[in-house]
Amino acid sequence: MVELSGVLGVALVALGMVLTPGPNMIYLASRSITQGRRAGVVSLGGVAAGFLVYLLATNLGLSAVFLAVPELYVAVKMAGAAYLVYLAWTALRPGGTSVFAPKDLPHDSPRKLFTMGLMTNLLNPKIAIMYLSLIPQFISLEAGDILLQGFLLGAVQIAVALTLNLGIVLAAGAIAVFLARRPSWLRAQRYLMGTALGLLAVSVAADSSAPATSG
Repeated sequence: MVELSGVLGVALVALGMVLTPGPNMIYLASRSITQGRRAGVVSLGGVAAGFLVYLLATNLGLSAVFLAVPELYVAVKMAGAAYLVYLAWTALRPGGTSVFAPKDLPHDSPRKLFTMGLMTNLLNPKIAIMYLSLIPQFISLEAGDILLQGFLLGAVQIAVALTLNLGIVLAAGAIAVFLARRPSWLRAQRYLMGTALGLLAVSVAADSSAPATSG
């Protein structure tokens, strides 16, 4: 069985990851605002599929690949950090926009929305690091089947992430209207998001820990 401390630990990690602005939040909020809640929910389905891919890959040995080829792990982290720096610059640069600012985006088909949600999550460095380095730390050798623990803890993360992201999808339009009427708040949100992304990029790049393995 999974220990309660492990469940609570993963839930807190998942909560922090969702509340820190990143690629998933940016994509889901922008689609919900420009194309409606239904498009946001379809996009969230793609994000959910991405979580399942990480869950399966990590528990079936992807961590072992990175342990065997540490240079590959470093390359993935640096690429993720670079992407976060780009997102931070997009938010902080002169003329940058908030994640909740309405954008003139084309209306995409449900299939494309799902695929883009999937790819956004698969290329999200926050999620990669969480599955490869953070969740395995809550697995206890004394608690029984390690593989089962990995899947159960991953399920906790997915449940927390999808619940909060669904809230973002449903509330994005209302938040956008609220912020549009308060330009100073919109700028503050943009700067806060950009700063958070920048700090996360530095944290990712500076992290010298090796990937943990859950199997």
